[in-house]
Amino acid sequence: MKLGELLEQLLADDSVRRIQVEKEVEVTALVYDSRKAVPPGSAFFCISGAVYDGHQYAEEASLAGASVIVAERELSLPAGVTLVLVEDTRKALAYMSAAWFGYPAKELITIGITGTKGKTTTAYMVHHILESVGMKVGLIGTVEVRDGAETVSASHTTPESYLVQEYFRKMADNGCRAVVMEVSSQALKLSRVAGITFDYGIFTNLEPDHIGANEHADFEEYAACKARLFQQCRYGILNADDPHMERMLREHTCEVMTYGCNEGVDLRAEEIDLHRTDGKLMVSYQTKGALEAKFSVPIPGMFSVYNSLTAVAICMRQNVPVEVMQRALLEVRVKGRLETVEVSPNFSVMIDYAHNAMSLKSLLMALKEYEPKRLVCLFGCGGNRSRSRRFEMGEISSRYADVTIVTSDNPRFEEPEAIIEDILTGVKKADGAYVTITDRKEAIRYALVHAEKDDVIVLAGKGHEDYQEIRGVKYPMDDRILIREILEELTDEERVNLGI
Repeated sequence: MKLGELLEQLLADDSVRRIQVEKEVEVTALVYDSRKAVPPGSAFFCISGAVYDGHQYAEEASLAGASVIVAERELSLPAGVTLVLVEDTRKALAYMSAAWFGYPAKELITIGITGTKGKTTTAYMVHHILESVGMKVGLIGTVEVRDGAETVSASHTTPESYLVQEYFRKMADNGCRAVVMEVSSQALKLSRVAGITFDYGIFTNLEPDHIGANEHADFEEYAACKARLFQQCRYGILNADDPHMERMLREHTCEVMTYGCNEGVDLRAEEIDLHRTDGKLMVSYQTKGALEAKFSVPIPGMFSVYNSLTAVAICMRQNVPVEVMQRALLEVRVKGRLETVEVSPNFSVMIDYAHNAMSLKSLLMALKEYEPKRLVCLFGCGGNRSRSRRFEMGEISSRYADVTIVTSDNPRFEEPEAIIEDILTGVKKADGAYVTITDRKEAIRYALVHAEKDDVIVLAGKGHEDYQEIRGVKYPMDDRILIREILEELTDEERVNLGI
């Protein structure tokens, strides 16, 4: 592709400061990672990261065969190499990647979801409803990427802009009509979705998170990054019950629809009913305003009211019949996000990704609303990570759960017992009962065998993960498989006791 074609959107945006040497050079590839091979004739992007500065590798990339260097500052390059000076190389990568793949976003209905919590669950709900009406839909999120032909595990909530555009291209070519994607604050800050005008921008909620070194300087920057989505979408759907909604709309350029549980919103949930059905924790509600219908979701808590309301609002805009939305929401399952595992009608077992104090507290408070006989929380903490997180999670579990089972998560290069001791420091600050069992399978076995009628058991921390990392090696381990193995190994007496 000619360099001039790749630069069209950037030039229209006044983002190119200067082009040195010939603009009509042929570009064979786009390279943005200094660790990757640089093919002859490629364009190399000097990305400034938290650890490495790509400008340091510009000369090396040129000598390897790059014919174009995209940079934010003047560089001394070999003769014949074109230098493109831009304000922001990440933004340039996003715009030029879109051109490289033929602007695939224009061929899709694009739905971007941002917020502190609820992005993953909402994305799966929307994806499931739209596919239930016969629409082929792509997905980009924290757990996985679905391009219409295959599913791959995700490494980031929102991948680098080149990958976003590559996924869009595959989705369009594979017959997808729409894509639902999680849009993180880091993605908005680092221009991973720059140049995309989303058909729908979604705001779930906002709480202090991702603030610190290499993330966001403060809460205001975090909020400002989230708000950028509503400056690059056609239609915004926002949670009006969140106190930060107005901050999201401060500089918005989109048409707006609101949802929530309070008066004055466009789509409102009323008559909310939290209930159990055969060991499943359910939530049902009636919508008023833009749509009048009743919905039930097999994912517990008020989270599910808001997440499903978002999905309903989006799918209304796509003219999905009410009965299809109702049926799809009854079927929806989100791996590792308040995921119900059917064990016994006498008690409930959930798997959730909650792996910090804030998410664990929200999880336990939501489950307590179902008034279980006992709330049992099983979790561990990752090795080579913040010790303060261990103290905090231990205290939260002991304070809000009736029983805490402390076990192993991903110990990495630490001893599991040392991590458990840190967690117990927090556990002992509150008055909940607790037990420690290092082996995760044995810990889950203990939770199930000692379950009592109307208990709620939550296995926290691993969520969708299907491995355990020990000393640099990832071993297969999935809480769902562990539960299945345990149930197969139960004695007849244990089965009777558990009501299986």
